[in-house]
Amino acid sequence: MTSPVKRLRAETSALVVIDVQDRLLAKIPTAAALVANAGFLLDVAALLGVPVRATEQYPKGLGPTTPELARRLPADLPAKTAFSCCGAGTFLEELEMLRRPSVVLVGMETHVCVAQTALDLLAAGLHVYLAVDALAARGRIDHDTAIRRLEQAGAVPTTVEAVAFEWTGDAAHAKFKAVSALVIARSAATAT
Repeated sequence: MTSPVKRLRAETSALVVIDVQDRLLAKIPTAAALVANAGFLLDVAALLGVPVRATEQYPKGLGPTTPELARRLPADLPAKTAFSCCGAGTFLEELEMLRRPSVVLVGMETHVCVAQTALDLLAAGLHVYLAVDALAARGRIDHDTAIRRLEQAGAVPTTVEAVAFEWTGDAAHAKFKAVSALVIARSAATAT
């Protein structure tokens, strides 16, 4: 039996960006939306003090994280050859040291690195949230099937805007206007 779904709070959350690298992005049909939505959530995380971790899959062969996101991320991202981020050195230990039981995932590919990371995080006892509009795969069936599988395993599907408002929690929040401005800018950008 899985534990009940926890409500996201900024002070108990971490954000993980998985392998958003240009050579991989070139094969993703929804690449522009993935980058825009992940960037939006990174900006919200920065406003609200939510710690961010990120990885790169074999950067020697696949290149670095796309510049649009790299400028928002910590320097020296852990490189990995394992598909799960938990196979990247001390990634899991560092995430656990944050003492933030809720982990929001963005990145790619949904059915490979994201799925294996989510399964490992669930096995470690963390609550995993899938920002589905900031996740992608080369094929739609792979993406959709991975989301369904991960939901059955205990991960919670959500969206970047839902995460932003859940992290904020109240229109009286000190950062609500700044988060709201990011929401408006994102809406304007996606309308064009």
